Amino acid sequence: QVQLVETGGELVQAGGSLRLSCAASGRTYAMGWFRQAPGKDREFVAVISLNGGSTYYSDSVKGRFTISRDNAKNTLYLQMNSLKPEDTATYYCAADRVYSTTLYIREGAYDYWGQGTQVTVSS
Repeated sequence: QVQLVETGGELVQAGGSLRLSCAASGRTYAMGWFRQAPGKDREFVAVISLNGGSTYYSDSVKGRFTISRDNAKNTLYLQMNSLKPEDTATYYCAADRVYSTTLYIREGAYDYWGQGTQVTVSS
């Protein structure tokens, strides 16, 4: 069982930047970020392949957010720039325990989840 721990969430003004981190206790394959705003379903944000060579983003964050990973540190990152109030949510990292060439955007494809970190963007 791999444990995932997210950090980096905080209150930031609109237009600002934040970097989220997700530390994994063991080896993982594809990893992703999801978010859940109050009263809404959890939604896909970004995903990255094992070697970092492939990424995919939701339309709502494309061009503003960048997903990356450091496999030597077993850590996933999400650099968030030009933040908007609608980015306010709890952000979760997720990891797949099985290798696949497909990058999934659906929650059910991921085996491990973190506890979430809160990002609040004030207007």
